[in-house]
Amino acid sequence: MKPKIRTPFFELGVKNYVYGDTVLEYAIAADRAAEKYDIDVLMTCPAVDIRRVRENTKHLIILAPYMDTIRPGRGQACILPESLAAAGAQGVIINHCETPMSLPQMKATVERARELDFLVFACADTIAEAKAVAQLHPDIINPEPSELIGGDSGEVSDMGYVMESIRVIKDIYPDIYVEQAAGITNGQQVYDFIMAGSEGAGAASGICKAEDPIAMIDEMIAATRRAADDLAKK
Repeated sequence: MKPKIRTPFFELGVKNYVYGDTVLEYAIAADRAAEKYDIDVLMTCPAVDIRRVRENTKHLIILAPYMDTIRPGRGQACILPESLAAAGAQGVIINHCETPMSLPQMKATVERARELDFLVFACADTIAEAKAVAQLHPDIINPEPSELIGGDSGEVSDMGYVMESIRVIKDIYPDIYVEQAAGITNGQQVYDFIMAGSEGAGAASGICKAEDPIAMIDEMIAATRRAADDLAKK
């Protein structure tokens, strides 16, 4: 069954910055913080680590970073959706700028994901692309300018982009959650984006490149809790 996400939520990614035991170390830290702060935490987990992370955590919602649309049978080296589900994945990322997809590819992947009751977390670059992707009705859209991804510029999405991306997505399907993640390197940025109207925030390089990644995981999830508490006061 597709997991229901409470908002605001936090999404942790690791891409290929780390691997093996370090992925599990980060997952356990995120799982601990999810329980500590009572926040739903999504983890975009390398496909080869999904089963290990699932078996050693209790609170994470695990997303695969990609999947193909093949069915059981032929397809050497392709990523079979059913194998991801069997390993413990509960959703999939589509159209990340590091693994871009055409709209027909996205549509086919969304349809396959729905067969497995997967969450669909879609990425978009421009406002126009966010609007196009929203037509496919994924569960979550992460609109982020590609040049900000990776955290090397030291910049995050400006609030004009944030507010406009939320507006165009919600105008199409109000039930799509919007996450901001591009360039986030600290908890205050997580807090600011959620208070600006995003249902979630996330980070990959901002955690993996931090001086103390484990402390940063706790800081960002704590900031999500702080935002949740302040929103509840409004």
